[in-house]
Amino acid sequence: MSAYFEYLKNMLIQFFTNLGYFFADIFAGPWKRVPQEIDYYNSLYANYSPDFGTAGYFFFVLFIIIAAALLGALGYLIFYFIRRYIRYRGRTEDTKKYKAEIERLNLELFHAISEKDKILGISVGALPANTGTASIENKNEKKENEESNDDVRFPKLAAVDEEYLTPLPPTRLPEDAANIDLKGICERFRLFAASQLGLYYTIETMREFISSIGTGKIIILEGISGTGKTSLPYAFGRFLQHNATICSVQPSWHDRSELLGYYNDFTHRFTETEFLRAIYEATYRDDLSVVVLDEMNLARIEYYFAEFLSIMEMPNVNEWNISLVAAPRSDDPRHLNEGRLLIPQNIIFVGTANNDDSTFTITDKVYDRSMSLFFDNKGIPFEAKFTESCPLPYDYLSSLFAKAKADYPLSTKTKERFEALDEFVIAHFKLAFGNRILRQMESFVPCYVACGGTELEAVDYVFESKILKKFEVLNVAFLRDELLALDQELTKLFGKGEFKRSKAKIRGFLKQVG
Repeated sequence: MSAYFEYLKNMLIQFFTNLGYFFADIFAGPWKRVPQEIDYYNSLYANYSPDFGTAGYFFFVLFIIIAAALLGALGYLIFYFIRRYIRYRGRTEDTKKYKAEIERLNLELFHAISEKDKILGISVGALPANTGTASIENKNEKKENEESNDDVRFPKLAAVDEEYLTPLPPTRLPEDAANIDLKGICERFRLFAASQLGLYYTIETMREFISSIGTGKIIILEGISGTGKTSLPYAFGRFLQHNATICSVQPSWHDRSELLGYYNDFTHRFTETEFLRAIYEATYRDDLSVVVLDEMNLARIEYYFAEFLSIMEMPNVNEWNISLVAAPRSDDPRHLNEGRLLIPQNIIFVGTANNDDSTFTITDKVYDRSMSLFFDNKGIPFEAKFTESCPLPYDYLSSLFAKAKADYPLSTKTKERFEALDEFVIAHFKLAFGNRILRQMESFVPCYVACGGTELEAVDYVFESKILKKFEVLNVAFLRDELLALDQELTKLFGKGEFKRSKAKIRGFLKQVG
């Protein structure tokens, strides 16, 4: 018996000893020869290094660096692929969990639908028996009374209808402004803003603003904060005795529904905005309505305002329709036609824009379809006698613009010189004006002259605000010679003392060049 236990002891000792040798050969075996190999490398280096020379040592160090880099790269690749594998396994596990969760939710949805069907079956069974004729009559009655049960779809616009059930009396000019012209409007508005509101603007700003109204429906007032951009259209609304509607643009605006509202299929009502209400109210009035989009470049203008930019390019103003609902109803607002609203002519849209890092850049698409005024400093106070407001019928204001275009058309000489300037800009800066800008200039210049300015001042404004504005996207650092040549060309075409705005803009570009 003792012999057996002696055998078992020796057998287990030998077994675990062999097992240790086995694992040692696996993990430590590859490293057994390392000391000998290091000694061999050291002996090689000792035998040959004395004869390396300078060049040899250089290549020796270079070899060591390259070998270390290769080993490091190999180690990084191994680490990278291991990490990718771990992430892949993690995503696979998450996908399995999501699939299981989706299957569970689908099962719960199936049970919920089944339960709903049972409840509906019980409810229908509990109803009193009716004849087929009575059921049909009930359905017809429900359809006939559907509109009254849903109430009014456009509550704000319906309130406007109620407000104007009794038409307003026609807007009349004050007795002291019975024959006021565009120049008189500019001067009177400037004195009104200064004397009653404490807002001070230059006469040039008044001329540009009023002339822009006669040129298009969209006006952009841009510049640094606190220079009176929003105050200008607000003051103009007070001047007309018809307050401007100010709509604050939000950074989240991304389509027309933010501007106009949308139809809610659950409540069967149209969620109206103040912007839509202001447009609709203008259809009842005979004076000018001013709608302000405050800080309009907090969101991308071409996203939420794209439809208006396109509609107001149509030559036929009777086609300026906004579609609000697809299916009209009998109780819709009176001035909707088949669910569409015609943008009235007695309205202007004024957008204010700050130039800072919190806003989006205004694109050429927007600039080309609007008139823009730039505010770069606060107004300088001046003495102004107390001046009353001046309500203006839109037809009268429109007739003044039409008269200005007939009395002060763009002269042939100025047009030819401007075309020469166009060719110069194309040749040196690869920028073309476009027919839209030429049409705007042919409307703006006569209005500006009628407001008390000169023809060349108006052309200077158009060139600076429409053409030189596009230079801001160019790399002016490489255009120093071209900018100097443009300055000389302006003097050559229009005279030494003209185009002050444009030349100041060019000097600003040259300062950037250094």
